Amino acid sequence: MLALFAITKMLGKRQLAELSFFEYIAGITIGGITSEVVMGLENSIINALIAVVIFSAVPFLVELISLKSKKFRDFFEGTGTVFIKNGKVMEDNLKKEKYSTDELLELLRKKDVFNIAEVEFAILEQTGDLNVLLKKEHRPVTVKDLQLPYQAEKEPQTVITDGQILDEPLSIAGLNRRWLQEELEKLGVTIENVYLGQVDSNGQLTVDLYDDQLQIPSPQEKPLLLATIKKCQADLELFALATDSKPAKAMYAKNANKLKDLIQKLEPVLHE
Repeated sequence: MLALFAITKMLGKRQLAELSFFEYIAGITIGGITSEVVMGLENSIINALIAVVIFSAVPFLVELISLKSKKFRDFFEGTGTVFIKNGKVMEDNLKKEKYSTDELLELLRKKDVFNIAEVEFAILEQTGDLNVLLKKEHRPVTVKDLQLPYQAEKEPQTVITDGQILDEPLSIAGLNRRWLQEELEKLGVTIENVYLGQVDSNGQLTVDLYDDQLQIPSPQEKPLLLATIKKCQADLELFALATDSKPAKAMYAKNANKLKDLIQKLEPVLHE
């Protein structure tokens, strides 16, 4: 077991995630050798270890060469096969990989695609996974598609674990212990009762308590601020409609439009 563990660590995490054809064959062979040793069919453990090392070294060398040669990599690891291109099913490629239409539909359903007419492109990777690109009209709408302002999100920082404050993540988030204590007071909890606490890219603290029966009130500062700005903008529009003074009407309307633009920029950040 220790020898197999050491060999797996040497081959790297990639071997745990996916296997090429060559690695698949080598894995079966190593498994067969190991089973013979475990069952006592192979009396010489040294010979078995040598065989395992040899069959493990070969995939390792193949992987090193594959990193430097695409032709070598394509030969031993295989290449992806296009199943759907420009919305058309490639029947010859399906037959080549020995896949039926039902199997293709099953793979699509695993990608939450139930209508083949929605697919622009689909490729079967050498690992057996099917990657799918939907037609543009069927893709989920993004913030960019709506032309809305947005900001890049940073990695959430875990600032509390097991009731202990973690100073390094807190510093990375640009915060300190005083801020953390103030936020905990707003939530009405003590540091000793917090199992896990995280700060998101907007500086919002969320906590998970040891006692799951306790209810944590949701922070209301940002929604309240957004609601206040929207009310000011609506009031200015009403003032513009109510006044008969042209200068005042123009002033109210101008500032209402400014607040409207401000709301569009702030809403992605302040909206909960």
